[in-house]
Amino acid sequence: MTRSAIFYARYSSDLQNAASIEDQVRLCRERLDQDQIEVRDVFIDRAISGSALQTRAGIQALLDEVARGSVDVVISEALGRLSRDQEDIARIYKCLSFAQVTLVTLAEGEILSLIHI
Repeated sequence: MTRSAIFYARYSSDLQNAASIEDQVRLCRERLDQDQIEVRDVFIDRAISGSALQTRAGIQALLDEVARGSVDVVISEALGRLSRDQEDIARIYKCLSFAQVTLVTLAEGEILSLIHI
């Protein structure tokens, strides 16, 4: 059975390069290809701070998709792309764990527990 993944990319301000999103997506796709995991969707927040989870439509849509139960893996470049707030990252991790979804980042690898966060 083929595992499926969705991934999340974000850059935080107009001062950063918009190509950052494409770089994040490319790197995540390469990793998923290596692991033979099917890409289902990409969720993006452009020029939005990672400090507020509620104001980012991309991460909210990702969490909605996870709640639907149709994905096995969420991948991102780093935990800091998901959020700059440890409490938010812990909340995301708990939501994924409850849905039995694995969280993987290119920087930190597979996130195995709240302690890892």
